[in-house]
Amino acid sequence: MATTATLSTQQPSEKQQEQAVSKDASAQFDLGITLILNSWPALNLAVHNNWGGPASGDKRDWLCGAISDLFVDRPETDAEDVEDVLIQVMNDEFDVVVEDESAGEVARRIMEVRAETGRGEFGRVTRMWEEWKGKRGASADADADASIGAFRKVEVNGDEDDDDDDDDIVDWADDVEMEDASTAPMEVSKIEPPKETKKGIHGQWERGKFLPEPVVDEDGFTKVVSKRRR
Repeated sequence: MATTATLSTQQPSEKQQEQAVSKDASAQFDLGITLILNSWPALNLAVHNNWGGPASGDKRDWLCGAISDLFVDRPETDAEDVEDVLIQVMNDEFDVVVEDESAGEVARRIMEVRAETGRGEFGRVTRMWEEWKGKRGASADADADASIGAFRKVEVNGDEDDDDDDDDIVDWADDVEMEDASTAPMEVSKIEPPKETKKGIHGQWERGKFLPEPVVDEDGFTKVVSKRRR
């Protein structure tokens, strides 16, 4: 007598479904961070000109991952925290002082994408990705070249180069955003780097903040570096 085997289809549990959605949200958030940072003219200009040394491109990639890790290690991270990290990294790794409000705008958009992906809404990231692929194929460096006039270069001794284009308007958000975005003058001071080339990433992450390496004086005491005041 033949035995009939009954096959049962087991549906994913609610927990497994939640884990799958969470994984997708994390991947979409990471992609959103990467797209937003890769569309930031201040960072693109620094990478384009190798202001962070030969590894400038790698530093940008590292920054994308570091921002993502920031939210994993410290879920309560807010826009101000992200802005602090962006400004600090631009200063420490690229010798660039961001003087406009673009770092705050980048941070705000990252927080918006985080909220949307957390709700399972991936439409904005998808649009950003499609827009990025289209513009990347057209011209990889056009945006960075167009932004040069909106930055002013400052020598180490404090003398500023004459630049009649300081007041140029740059709408950086158009690189990846389909939505309307307000334009603002870009003001970034480039400090001439020392002759020696920086190697690797300097500093450490602690409680969601990017901090410089501790400075120890000749008596063996560690100097305290205060947080940037607003």
